[in-house]
Amino acid sequence: MQHTIKPEEHGALGAPMAHAVEACVHCGFCLAACPTYQEFGQEMDSPRGRIVLMKQVLEGTLPWADAQPHVDRCLGCLSCEPACPSGVPYRDLISPFRARMEEENKAVRTPGEKLRRWLAELTIPYPGRFRLALAGAKIGRALGGLVPAVLRPMLTLAPKSVPAAVKLQAVYPAHGERRARVALLAGCAQQVLDPDINVATIEVLARNGVEVIVPKAQGCCGGLSWHTGNLASAQAFARKNLEAFPADVDAILTNAAGCGSALHEYPLILRGTADEARAKEFGRRVMDVSVFLTKIGLREKPRGLGAMAGAGAKATLKVAYHDACHLANAQGVREQPRALLRAIPGVEVCELANAHLCCGSAGTYNLDQPETAHSLGAQKAQAALAALGGGEGVVASGNIGCLTQLRVHLEKIGSPVRVRHTMQVLRDAYRAGDAERETR
Repeated sequence: MQHTIKPEEHGALGAPMAHAVEACVHCGFCLAACPTYQEFGQEMDSPRGRIVLMKQVLEGTLPWADAQPHVDRCLGCLSCEPACPSGVPYRDLISPFRARMEEENKAVRTPGEKLRRWLAELTIPYPGRFRLALAGAKIGRALGGLVPAVLRPMLTLAPKSVPAAVKLQAVYPAHGERRARVALLAGCAQQVLDPDINVATIEVLARNGVEVIVPKAQGCCGGLSWHTGNLASAQAFARKNLEAFPADVDAILTNAAGCGSALHEYPLILRGTADEARAKEFGRRVMDVSVFLTKIGLREKPRGLGAMAGAGAKATLKVAYHDACHLANAQGVREQPRALLRAIPGVEVCELANAHLCCGSAGTYNLDQPETAHSLGAQKAQAALAALGGGEGVVASGNIGCLTQLRVHLEKIGSPVRVRHTMQVLRDAYRAGDAERETR
């Protein structure tokens, strides 16, 4: 697409944004892949439409405020990227554009919206604070209508209770002969909402001969800040992790799709700074845990499906796999989690209809665009049930946001379907196999 953007006027992120715009040929293949286009049916709420809007803003021919509502509605799910025949790097445009909008102080937000964003950034990236905030949400729910409407989505989404905190060790030795040594990003919200995901991940890795290091100095991946336009905060988190993770490991592993995607974007986040080269080297070592396990192969084969499925269960267990957007679209990871699930004898992996459509979680999207997020979440829950044939089973995914969204919407319709991380399903199969051997 032809443009008159002057990249130098938009700082270090100007060139990537201009390149993304010029790569678009306005073909429209992205429309069918875009969840918000399906929801609103408007050109300006499609990737193609947003690219035109952002182009005009960057050229100086359209006010920022005219583009903002449509840019804010974007989930950042990147389902448009694999659908695009021209290879438009949409991620190089949407987050940098939001950063420029915030840097220029052009975003038009109410005081309530600003407060909500401030509270989210103040709490979610910090496990201790986040746990306290969720405890405080009980008071907010008790106040009911006294809480400002703009803050109510935070109370609605806060779980009634959270699991006990799990303090992770600095090092977990491999079982048997060591095959590899990795460093694990523990995440922030995940440590509060479902700390067992890290426990399961570490156990599966250790069983397969992998020593796991959990750097104590690590912090939030910075994804929440990056996707809401807070570049300075995203850069601070990125630099913290560049320092925290050791160089003498075989890989830096993530078990949350959004976090893994953010780590891969460190070169863009730190573009034009003294840390850009270091960020590129760092990004080359990052991979999702499912990719790493598939690469080295499972040394210990999972067993014990019968015990895992529960008493009186059928010989097979249906597992509906949900593709987290920032795993499938941002990192191109689709087959590896499915291969690990199929490695469990008796597991039948089921596919969801319209799997490319986002579940609506998308970081803080549930807070900023609650109506759209609710609609997408309800649709995804129904798709999961349909994939399982309406009966019992498990829904698996590789991202804490997706898991939380699915759990909330399945509970709303009274479904008994369990929601588990891929590593939890694999760990459960290992443990069930141990139990079976002990009873023989």
